Amino acid sequence: MNPTVLTILISSLGLGTTLTFIGSHWLLVWMGLEINTLAIIPLMIRQHHPRAVEATTKYFITQATASALLLFASITNAWTSGEWSLTEMINPTSATLALTALALKIGLAPLHFWLPEVLQGLDLTTGLILSTWQKLAPFAILLQLYPSLNPNLLLSLGILSTIIGGWGGLNQTQLRKILAYSSIANLGWMITILHYAPNLTLLNLILYTIMTLTTFLLFKIFNSTKINSIASSSTKSPLLSIITLLTLLSLGGLPPLSGFMPKWLILQELTKQSLFIPATIMALMALLSLFFYLRLCYATTLTMNPNPINMSSSWRTKPNHPTLILLTSATLSILLLPLTPTIFALIP
Repeated sequence: MNPTVLTILISSLGLGTTLTFIGSHWLLVWMGLEINTLAIIPLMIRQHHPRAVEATTKYFITQATASALLLFASITNAWTSGEWSLTEMINPTSATLALTALALKIGLAPLHFWLPEVLQGLDLTTGLILSTWQKLAPFAILLQLYPSLNPNLLLSLGILSTIIGGWGGLNQTQLRKILAYSSIANLGWMITILHYAPNLTLLNLILYTIMTLTTFLLFKIFNSTKINSIASSSTKSPLLSIITLLTLLSLGGLPPLSGFMPKWLILQELTKQSLFIPATIMALMALLSLFFYLRLCYATTLTMNPNPINMSSSWRTKPNHPTLILLTSATLSILLLPLTPTIFALIP
């Protein structure tokens, strides 16, 4: 892709998200989401592959539907209340419609149907943008709207997402689909606690973004898109294999890694709110997610790729990967748990 065009598209992605962050008027927020969607579509379709075209078409139709629904919700609210302000969502029907539209935008169950298929059709770099950056703008809206949203509906969407994210990833062999179901499960944890402790939603979103960034960068370095192909990573770079193992276990939420922190705090908050059954279901579904992370860990570190002796070994050229970004994100993905009290004090 032409560097000038690429710069314009990435700048537009930043502009769209920034507009949504700073906007308090519904039309400005909606415009930011639209700029975001339109900026990523050329990045998705740049491969000129039938799967990429199919994924882009599905993504465009889904996002257009969600945007239309969100615009309809904001117009309905303005019609009944006379307010275009984002925080003045007085009409309960408009609030439910807005929540449905945002759930469709980020891929919450039961509106998750597009996410695994779209992510499977993209390359790892665009998949990383879709899994992390594209989630920020909708969550910025949700974090402002949460007092107006129905807590029972949020809880139902969150629990359903953790169940589908856990079950859906069990039988997958494609890494991008596994990461899509991982995204659905993590979104479920964020949405469940949104009404009771929005600061925990923000903390979970930040940590999920860091851990997913590390995972995508590692898979990109290994050039792996399937479980079978990741088995050769331990012979290529043992150190990166160990980092992959720890990052995947952190995504699964195992102590003493960073990913345990949000799950622990969310379960603690749900217990304080006397929501024992949802907390139990989510803890059990976290075990399902952990199972497919353990499958990836087993393939990465405990298996060896078939390699006949008479086969010529591949050249180990000097890497030109973003090592500083990977080092920073991997460190944050693995070692943040001891800083839990400090981080919790810093988040308002």
